[in-house]
Amino acid sequence: MTVATSIGMDVKSYQRSWFAHLHGSCGNMLSHTMDKMTSATEGLSNPHSTPVRVETFDDPRPDRWDAFLDEHPGGSFYHLHGWQSINQSHFGHETFYLIAKRGELTQGVLPLVLLRSRLFGRILCSLPFVNYGGAVAVDAETERCLIEEAIAISQRVRADYLEVRSPHTLAMDLPVARHKVSMTLHLDADPETVWKGFASKHRTNIRRVYKHGVVVQAGGAELLGEFYQVISEAWRSMGTPIYHRRYFQEIISHYPNRTRIFVCRQENRPIAVAFNGEFNKVVEGLWLGSRPEARHLQASYVLYWEMIKDACERGLSRFHLGRSTTESGGESFKRKWNAESRPLHWYYYMPQGGHIPQLNVNNPKYRLAISTWRRLPLWVTTLIGPWIARSIP
Repeated sequence: MTVATSIGMDVKSYQRSWFAHLHGSCGNMLSHTMDKMTSATEGLSNPHSTPVRVETFDDPRPDRWDAFLDEHPGGSFYHLHGWQSINQSHFGHETFYLIAKRGELTQGVLPLVLLRSRLFGRILCSLPFVNYGGAVAVDAETERCLIEEAIAISQRVRADYLEVRSPHTLAMDLPVARHKVSMTLHLDADPETVWKGFASKHRTNIRRVYKHGVVVQAGGAELLGEFYQVISEAWRSMGTPIYHRRYFQEIISHYPNRTRIFVCRQENRPIAVAFNGEFNKVVEGLWLGSRPEARHLQASYVLYWEMIKDACERGLSRFHLGRSTTESGGESFKRKWNAESRPLHWYYYMPQGGHIPQLNVNNPKYRLAISTWRRLPLWVTTLIGPWIARSIP
């Protein structure tokens, strides 16, 4: 894993120095109380003349949050407001959905989730369980104000650390890890155009899998049973605890028109599955897996191609093929689809200093647990897995 920091080894002393500068142009940084008296017309002629204020979003109409995302190119499926109730109701996690304003103009948003775990401690994260999160803001100043308020919240709730999984760099000097990448494929209205862009060998591999009688069905909630059956086996084989089936059901219930399940079958038996989200003509690949005993068929070749065709034919513009570890087999495979690799930037604030957390499968301290998990019966992993998975961001 390649980890970069902007501060060298002494994280704690650096953060004390940096944190001393937080009382700046952000109108309410490090404060619970927000100034609600700003006129609706203030700063309209010159929005940047008005200080940014950050407050907790408590509007009973969540569509106002999503409306900002609709108009901002940085908005994503993961930033939608419905995830707040999913994380609250399903996992029982406390959430902090921050909104930044100049006057009454929305300038940015930042969703945060607090995970409390006996296993892994207190983690304030944007965002856990999905590929990325972070702030969506109109400018760097607004983004900084949102992050500074997140730091203040992390101190108030006594989090062990704050983790901001940003798809772009921040204009802030915080420790950062860049061990994950997002793979993005640009689509075309005609899937044949995308097909012709593949290398000849790659097209041959796709055709070869079709010859094994592999077919793919796309749908929604009606495919959830098969999806969960296969993904549970796939995650068990990797030593990864699985979420409860109800978690996926809640996502579908919140976003029936923004989610899509794909089931790949051979002889009517599901062998590989995928679960995608959609927002602003962008497909987000959330989860994908295959049955261990069927991996020799390499059904993912057909599964990916059918998902790409489906997205092209429905007029979508980009396909984020999911998150991968840098220089991994997953990244290499996704490059075959002409997907562009872009680093994800995981920023940290750690009040006690120390090294960047290594809460991942490559950490040697989890090797025994992962090996043991792979050998457990499936009924055991689906029974106790959700209790563990809710604490792993």
